[in-house]
Amino acid sequence: MPHPLLPDLKELASATALDHGFELADLQALAHMQPMTVQIQIRRPSGDDVTLDDCAGFSAPMGQALENSALLTEAYVLEISSPGIGEHLQSDRDFQTFRRYPVDVIQRDTEGTQQRHSGTLLERTEDHIKISIHGRIKQIPRDSVVSVELTSPTG
Repeated sequence: MPHPLLPDLKELASATALDHGFELADLQALAHMQPMTVQIQIRRPSGDDVTLDDCAGFSAPMGQALENSALLTEAYVLEISSPGIGEHLQSDRDFQTFRRYPVDVIQRDTEGTQQRHSGTLLERTEDHIKISIHGRIKQIPRDSVVSVELTSPTG
């Protein structure tokens, strides 16, 4: 069950992040921990990396905003981080970074049926995603790709 203060905490964190040039990526309230832990993930609207210095610099204003709001009446630990990269590849940088990694490409064919292609990521061009499936290169039109996800080498 989600913490009852979660919507208020998210609203406060989102506004504070925006005031400091960030977006709220995620917020978790871990009430089962002693003391309670509030984990906040921030990202830059431009897509640029969030640095350790950014996280440290955001910690003080976020902590002050929490104190001023009086939402949390008991002791808590505040953790600020970036979301890192997820399983889904989206940006050109993601595709460049994870070349030669195992991926699943979900493609929707002309009839609307989804197909999964598992292989090694070779590249993403303007028109295609190229993967190697058992040594054979498959070019998948980008406009038919639903998602590209990192997978484990064993599947």
